[in-house]
Amino acid sequence: MAQKANSLAHTKWMCKYHIVFCPKYRRKAIYNQYREDLGQILRQLCQWKGVEIIEGHLMPDHVHMPAGIPPKTGVSSFMGYPRGKSSLLMFDRHANLKYKFGNRKFWAEGYYVPAVGLNEATIAKYIREQEQADIALDRLSVKEYEDPFKK
Repeated sequence: MAQKANSLAHTKWMCKYHIVFCPKYRRKAIYNQYREDLGQILRQLCQWKGVEIIEGHLMPDHVHMPAGIPPKTGVSSFMGYPRGKSSLLMFDRHANLKYKFGNRKFWAEGYYVPAVGLNEATIAKYIREQEQADIALDRLSVKEYEDPFKK
C-alpha cells in the first residue's frame, strides 16, 4: 500500500482510519445477496462523500473498512452518513429485513475507529487474517442460524 498524500486547496493530508461497525444485535446478517448489495451501497456512499475505501471486508457479523477521510469531514459526521443511508437502502432493497431488525435500523449504535497512522500494512494483514479465521470458524460450527419465529 503506497503512502500517498492527498491534497485539497491548501492542504496535504493522509488521514486514514480503520472503521469497524456491526449490524444491530450483532446478527450474522451480512451474507450472500445482502453482502453484495451492502458492499455496493457502501462503496457508492463513500464515493459520494469523497472518502476512499482502501480495503473493505464484509464479515458475517461486522464490517472492516479502512478508509481515507478528508480532514474537512469529521469521522463522526461521516460515519452517520453511510450507516444511516445504507440502512434505508438495504430496507428498500430487502423488505424482509424489517421482520428481523424493525424500525429501519440495520446497524448497531456504536462503532470503532482507530487512526491507522503509518502501520497501514499491519492493519490490512490483520483484517485479511481475521477474515480467514472467521471462514474457518464458520466451517467448524454446525449451528444453523434460522428465523426463531419460523416453523
